[in-house]
Amino acid sequence: MSFEDEDEETNLNIFKDCLFNIAIERSNPQHGRKKGKSRTARAGATDAVPDASQATEPSQLVDFSDFLANEVFPSLPKELQTISHYALQDNVTLSDRWSLPLSLGTYEELADRIPPSVTDSLQAYGLISPPASDVQSFLSPVIAAYLLAATTPPPKWIETKVSACEICERDWVPMTYHHLIPRAVHAKVLKRGWHEERTLNSVAWLCRACHSFVHRMASNEELAKEWYTVERICEREDVQKWAMWVGKVRWKKR
Repeated sequence: MSFEDEDEETNLNIFKDCLFNIAIERSNPQHGRKKGKSRTARAGATDAVPDASQATEPSQLVDFSDFLANEVFPSLPKELQTISHYALQDNVTLSDRWSLPLSLGTYEELADRIPPSVTDSLQAYGLISPPASDVQSFLSPVIAAYLLAATTPPPKWIETKVSACEICERDWVPMTYHHLIPRAVHAKVLKRGWHEERTLNSVAWLCRACHSFVHRMASNEELAKEWYTVERICEREDVQKWAMWVGKVRWKKR
């Protein structure tokens, strides 16, 4: 999977969360009642749109939101699908176009790309009720929330420190940080295109015993190429057995 594909997959999940949150908000009976009128009353319809006094259960919106996100997300510009903090930093044109707040014209352009079936689905769930509300009014806060989440700068690695080892889960032993992509092979990693430069300093917080075990299980090159996340490391059977054993060792009192 390429870096761009990884960004797109991650961003799709972010988009799903943002869409779900807005759908929950819009399905609330109190939404749009600031002036004492329901969405149905403002739309002048009594039978085409579900009664706003009846909120859709959150559980009913989970699958619907996933379906809707899978319909909407692919219709967005490719650069928006793969947007990230680093993408905005590295590309002035991209930053000018997608930095918040977006213009009304941009929201209109995005709404025009949405498949007509999405409009029907939103109406069926009472999330929009034309002419009082439309796809653009629903999509705009979703896009804004998505951009904010997708382009938020990552935390400094020291700020990711946890209280328990990420392998054995012991929390009564000292923590050390393990460079998931060993510094000794950074130049080779970049030359061979294994990872982007922005990921080179990613770390895991491990106890000293687990830290030593990880460096014994594979060479620096193998760690960089194959075992560059805690999740990947913990999938190994030898690591799982090690974690079960060392997790029972209490060489230091709480």
